Amino acid sequence: MHTFFVWLESTGFSIWVRESPSLLAFPAILCLHTIGMGIVAGINGAIGLRILGVGSAVPLAEMKRFLPAMWFGFWLNAASGVALLIAYPTKALTNPVFYLKLGLIATAVLLARSIERTTSRIDDPAAGPLAGRVKILAAASLASWAGAITSGRLLAYTYTRLMS
Repeated sequence: MHTFFVWLESTGFSIWVRESPSLLAFPAILCLHTIGMGIVAGINGAIGLRILGVGSAVPLAEMKRFLPAMWFGFWLNAASGVALLIAYPTKALTNPVFYLKLGLIATAVLLARSIERTTSRIDDPAAGPLAGRVKILAAASLASWAGAITSGRLLAYTYTRLMS
């Protein structure tokens, strides 16, 4: 792996992101990552809290309008995350917290897809058992996003190797 890290760190894109004084390099990519995270986790959080009873006057069907924006935020986050990974591959790929973050994101995305599939039926009065299941999914989703954000933030402090 060391050879791969050295190669990736020496690519033009990695050097540009890491060393360029341009605001379009590391600062802009980090801002895009933060904005994407705010969109995807924020919309997921709003939907999760709604399922748990906050703002119960708002129909869940109306909240589905935000799903395209949520997925835009996810893909913005994925693209900017890959760019940040290319800038410092050794820092991320040798840190177990990075893998925890990826696992929590994967869990949160799977939960979001499951919630997305079932919320159309939750407003149905006959969906009693379904509503209980979706509340568990919503709580797990909120916990997953909180864990992913926390572990992502901890990456700045828990690495043991910055570069190869």
